[in-house]
Amino acid sequence: MLANEGYISLTTYRRDGTVVATPVWVVSDDGKRLLVWTGSEMWKAKRIRRDPCVLVAPSDARGRAKGDAVPGEARFLDAADGQPVIRLLRQKYGFQKRALDAYNSLVRKLGRRCGPARSVYIEIVDQQQV
Repeated sequence: MLANEGYISLTTYRRDGTVVATPVWVVSDDGKRLLVWTGSEMWKAKRIRRDPCVLVAPSDARGRAKGDAVPGEARFLDAADGQPVIRLLRQKYGFQKRALDAYNSLVRKLGRRCGPARSVYIEIVDQQQV
């Protein structure tokens, strides 16, 4: 199951159809859907807003696929539904997730950006099961 992987390769599509694969952390709360966290202004989030069709595959930290890609459909969760994702990511990735959160907070403060970083939580469902 992909949710047990340390990283998955999340492949999204540009307007011209070019594929873009990105390694992401992944968790699952029910064993059926994959849950991913990213910044709201990241290109992968922008591409998913335009086209929710994605491919997911087990990968290493650099995004090199370690298995076959599976088609899926991505959708954004609302803020309330996304809150459990934070807990699941902290449970699975522990110190790494906390360190990344601290780093992002420091970068925002040094960059004098107003307000908290806006994160989005993405649910990916296997299209073959839909």
